[in-house]
Amino acid sequence: MEKVTDNIFNIGVNDTEIDLFESQYKVPNGMSYNSYVIKDEKIVVFDTVDGRFEKEWMDNLEECLNGKEPDYLVVLHLEPDHSANIKTICEKFPNMKIIGNMKTFAFLPQFCKIENLENRKVEVKEGDTISLGAHGLTFVMAPMVHWPEVMMCYEASEKILFSADAFGKFGARNIEDNWVDEARRFYINIVAKYGIQVQGVLKKAANLEINKICSLHGPVLTGDLSKYLKKYDKWSKYEPEEPEGILVLHSSIHGNTKKAALKFAEILKEKGAKEVKVLDLTRDDLSEAISLSYKYGKLVLASSSYNASVFPPMEHFLRLLKDKNYQNRKIALIENGTWAPTAAKTMKSIIAEMKDITIVSPEITIKTTLNEENINQFNELAENIIHV
Repeated sequence: MEKVTDNIFNIGVNDTEIDLFESQYKVPNGMSYNSYVIKDEKIVVFDTVDGRFEKEWMDNLEECLNGKEPDYLVVLHLEPDHSANIKTICEKFPNMKIIGNMKTFAFLPQFCKIENLENRKVEVKEGDTISLGAHGLTFVMAPMVHWPEVMMCYEASEKILFSADAFGKFGARNIEDNWVDEARRFYINIVAKYGIQVQGVLKKAANLEINKICSLHGPVLTGDLSKYLKKYDKWSKYEPEEPEGILVLHSSIHGNTKKAALKFAEILKEKGAKEVKVLDLTRDDLSEAISLSYKYGKLVLASSSYNASVFPPMEHFLRLLKDKNYQNRKIALIENGTWAPTAAKTMKSIIAEMKDITIVSPEITIKTTLNEENINQFNELAENIIHV
């Protein structure tokens, strides 16, 4: 249990055993599942935690309550890592009311059966308020950030925004890491598709005086919150953090395409590119590649041809990128093939489904291994993508 303020507590848990969040994102530093309690004339609990931590969470809750009973459970988000213990807390405290919105209560029976739910539910909508005594809750709807039922809650007296998954990050709270990198990777891979909806919530937040942000994942954000808000604004507008940064991604079958990509990155650096990062789509973390594609303004894709198409790791990456609503970037293409290079054609067909993408010329074809003509083409392409 961690103290947020004198009357607000985080009773969440750290998960250092998990290897893949949502069964797909590598989390070497684990995850946190946060749950908050406000103690006032009325006591409110915000969300529960992953089902594997039922006992630890219930122990934290009972320590925090110190013999009292909660009046309300607020359900900000129904995803199982936050809702798994709703039935448990409802059975423990049968007089506790459940606060949610119309979609919350439409979906809740799909997750668990709550006895006497109709008499326990308190349905709220945009702008509704509930007084706890000295503290007051105002509800802010945040549909599709990143599920339809998501809402946030603003506590006016201490100026705290309970933000659901927004402003969360990968990583347990008890492990030090870089908030920006892990929050970007979390946002881009999980929420990026819904930039318009995030922009809508940010406009609402602009009208609130916020001292702290309490997300369901990661640390409580304090101090100068503008740096966090600015990141979310940029990410949800699909604007690069580093417009001149260049990410080189390669997918190579036998290593020749990898050698070409590394050579091209070397030429970029020699020509004065401000920042160049290289990742291997067959080996490196895919969620990191997706995240960095958003961080940088320019992308170089180097891939082997495969079965009259493109090598599957590159195709998988591009389809994921498209699904994340990737847009407003410059992309250069390098293909490799021994007898019938087809990688570029396939890559372009997927990129064509994205918005506001500029393909930087020349498009380069390698026939198995680099030759002198390719090096000359690399020099031209490097100049073009650096100065585009």
